[in-house]
Amino acid sequence: MNLYEKKALKELKYWQKNMTRKASITNKLSKGMQDKFNNLIPEQVHKVITEAIKNMVKVVAVGSEYTTRKPLMQGDLKQREELLQNRIKFYKGAGAVSGASTGAGGILLGLADFPILLSIKMKFLFDAAAIYGFNVKDYRERLYILYIFQITFSSQKRRNEIYNIMENWDSYIKTLPDDAESFDWRIFQQEYRDYIDLAKMLQLVPGIGAVVGAYANYKLLNQLGYYACNAYRMRVFKKED
Repeated sequence: MNLYEKKALKELKYWQKNMTRKASITNKLSKGMQDKFNNLIPEQVHKVITEAIKNMVKVVAVGSEYTTRKPLMQGDLKQREELLQNRIKFYKGAGAVSGASTGAGGILLGLADFPILLSIKMKFLFDAAAIYGFNVKDYRERLYILYIFQITFSSQKRRNEIYNIMENWDSYIKTLPDDAESFDWRIFQQEYRDYIDLAKMLQLVPGIGAVVGAYANYKLLNQLGYYACNAYRMRVFKKED
């Protein structure tokens, strides 16, 4: 194991520790406040967000829109993660532009940013999978992408549950059907939608929407990049054991 891999493994163990810690009182209070805030949001907003998430899950189930990149079969971890950091930088910029332009337009354009941001995030995650050498033509790899999505934006309690699946991925996929049509995507979508991007609701507030939108999208994509990096590191290091 070279110096870079030792550093990456140390960072991975720190991430894993955070994924398995219990929800703190602060986490629980924050989740309670989010739930109360969620109840104040108009039903039409909920419908737009739910529809965007449902369509995202459908696209991932089919996989045709994002499966253009071939998995990278050569390169050490350092080379792969240099490529990943470049993609993170690119998508953070794209997300910030989208958030600023739609956030400046108030509620209607602010709502438009949800499906745009979901699309940007999915394109990034498909790129990340290919960079680490995983073939997203297999629906189980696309499912792993959705779990990365979930664990990034979940409450700590839900994060513990998702991490347990991801940490035991090789065993978990043996319980899955051979094709995507047999998987219950509806249940997955229902589990997922309650946790996605609640902080971005501030983007709908007139006057501050543009600033909040740009900053929120930039931070969310940065967070997604960090989680994706460690989620794939976990599998790479397991392969080498």
